Amino acid sequence: MNGGSTNGAVKAWLSGETPGIGDLKTGQVARPTPGDGELLIKLEAAALNFSDLLMIDETYQVRPPRPFVPGQEIAGRVVEAGDGANTSVGARVAGKVLWGGFSQFAVMRDDMAIPVPDDMAATTAVALPVSYTTALVALTECTALAPGETLLVHAAAGGVGLAAVQVGRALGATVLATAGSPEKCALAVEHGAAQAFSYRDEDWADQVKAAAGSANDGGVDVVFDPVGGDLAKASLDCLAYRGRYLVVGFASGDVPRFPAHRLLLNRLSAIGVYWDHDRDGEMLKRVTDRMLTLCREEALRPLIGGVYPFDDLPRALADMRERDSVGKLVLEAPAAG
Repeated sequence: MNGGSTNGAVKAWLSGETPGIGDLKTGQVARPTPGDGELLIKLEAAALNFSDLLMIDETYQVRPPRPFVPGQEIAGRVVEAGDGANTSVGARVAGKVLWGGFSQFAVMRDDMAIPVPDDMAATTAVALPVSYTTALVALTECTALAPGETLLVHAAAGGVGLAAVQVGRALGATVLATAGSPEKCALAVEHGAAQAFSYRDEDWADQVKAAAGSANDGGVDVVFDPVGGDLAKASLDCLAYRGRYLVVGFASGDVPRFPAHRLLLNRLSAIGVYWDHDRDGEMLKRVTDRMLTLCREEALRPLIGGVYPFDDLPRALADMRERDSVGKLVLEAPAAG
């Protein structure tokens, strides 16, 4: 099935030959061609993820040959489909790519495409493939968060943090949250947290345990942590007996080391949250179906904290790195031509 497009040069952001966002530049690259089971997407929007920074800095597990087009989360319209693809030309989709998203066109695997309803803006849909998928994988597949349990979400005003707050609330849990300012704490409460605490307070862990209450063994059942570092180590104090600590990421830049005896004495579990379509295809179908159902029920409401013109990618990445943002940051697609 073919959309009848012709190849040519397209505008894209390119990494430098050396790591760092300071060497990013716009340029022309060849318009990609979809292979078997792939889709060519004309972008309407691309979303930023902390892993984009890591990839550009060459500290991520995926290291494309330089120079490369960064960007891993896109939304747009299918303009061409390779043999074996099931998605029709003209369909609106969102999805994850390994890299190549900060461009006019990108190739996406057909099995990574999430259908986008006609009434959903691309700048909203583009928040689903990574942040909301990760939150649902963590809380329904890596562990099963049960109604009535207590969930603690760190960095709860960020893209994946807010997704976890909303998912936790939708699953019937009591959600507690941490964030870096009173304004961000208020945002977490607005999106479903029962209470939120500043992790800049020295006694934030004590505040969390007090909120969890003695009825819950003085702690929370699950910690969702995309930050790592010192925050992760203190989180062990917040967990109730048989609690589960979800390792989601290391936005702090510091990979924590856990004292094993702390896990042993309280029967705690440390669980890595990671997924890919090659190993987890069936699981991700379940997660996607559940995610779209929750969206239709308006239980999930992505917060777009900023929409940046295509040429402002370095500023958007810097804002994300400095935590000067809330929710999901989105890059507009470049103008045609």
